[in-house]
Amino acid sequence: MGKLFSKENGEVFMRPLNLDNPVTVQILGICSALAVTSQLKPAVVMGLSVTVITAFSNVIISLIRKTIPMRIRIIIQLVVVAALVTIVSNILKAYVYDVSVQLSVYVGLIITNCILMGRLEAFAMSNGPWESFLDGVGNGLGYAIVLVIVGFVRELLGFGTIFGFQIIPQSFYTENGGYYMNNGMMTMPAMALILLGCVIWVHRSINKEEKK
Repeated sequence: MGKLFSKENGEVFMRPLNLDNPVTVQILGICSALAVTSQLKPAVVMGLSVTVITAFSNVIISLIRKTIPMRIRIIIQLVVVAALVTIVSNILKAYVYDVSVQLSVYVGLIITNCILMGRLEAFAMSNGPWESFLDGVGNGLGYAIVLVIVGFVRELLGFGTIFGFQIIPQSFYTENGGYYMNNGMMTMPAMALILLGCVIWVHRSINKEEKK
């Protein structure tokens, strides 16, 4: 039990959340981070989906890594990921169909997500199942945190809502005698890129000394 929760395993889990974040440090998964963050709900669902798929694909590949011929390892990894993506996609369609429609093709594109494929190749192929599970969860959550931050800001300033609930009072809007208008730019992909750049800048500024 002590080995399962050792300091080394703690590092495997914690580093992707901050110092080795897949989005802000490794600059991976940028496309989906821009595409699904116009509102918070799809951003959360996408982040959790990637976390689940990354964690369990890491475990599966780790378990069978010694039996995988090196020449076809990428094909095997893609088959495992594709199966998990199909399962997650069908679950989303069954229980959160509206979010599934919002995410559109981006759930299917998790198959080629560079974060996921990178962890399979760089970690799961050379580490045990438990360590690989922690690595998958850590990287998935690190990705999800960035999506949640960008999605929160974009929905709040672009629509005045959070999870679809009105946060900015209607009395603040110009049509009701107030002085506030929703920022339409926040709903556009270009603004997602700017916000993501700001998140990366802040993250690197905060962690600059620690990395040294």
